[in-house]
Amino acid sequence: MSEFSHYNEEGRSKMVDISQKQESTRTATAESRILLSEELYESIQSEALKKGDPLQAAQIAGVMGAKKTPDWIPMCHPVPLQGTDLSFDYQETDEDYVLIIRATVTVKSNTGVEMEALTAVTAAALTFYDMCKAVDKSMIIKETLLIEKTGGKSGDFVHPRRAGE
Repeated sequence: MSEFSHYNEEGRSKMVDISQKQESTRTATAESRILLSEELYESIQSEALKKGDPLQAAQIAGVMGAKKTPDWIPMCHPVPLQGTDLSFDYQETDEDYVLIIRATVTVKSNTGVEMEALTAVTAAALTFYDMCKAVDKSMIIKETLLIEKTGGKSGDFVHPRRAGE
């Protein structure tokens, strides 16, 4: 087990000591996609949902998710987030609509914020589903992935599936 950083000598989970890592500005952007029906899309555009604007609620949930990441992910370090922002974009496919949720999180710390960005889009997607399920229970929360990250010892990263976009 010694080759894994999150296990101690007894093979039990531990939070990694990051005290010797260099502090730097680090960012991470994650994305989640939700497949939704035309009926739901039209209901959102006409502001006909009884629960209100699902994107407003999802925005707040995403920011709160980023802030609460150490409460969701056991080995995550609490970090002083300097910024969290979410964006929402609808794309029409042949049969459905896709909501693309993106979150970018920034910190000046000695550890990264990839998990905070991933948690932000996940919380936003789940909240969007909750706000819209009365109209469309068949929504599918599709792929969730880290799009890119900057800073830190491991350097920058751009997901290969998004590098050409």
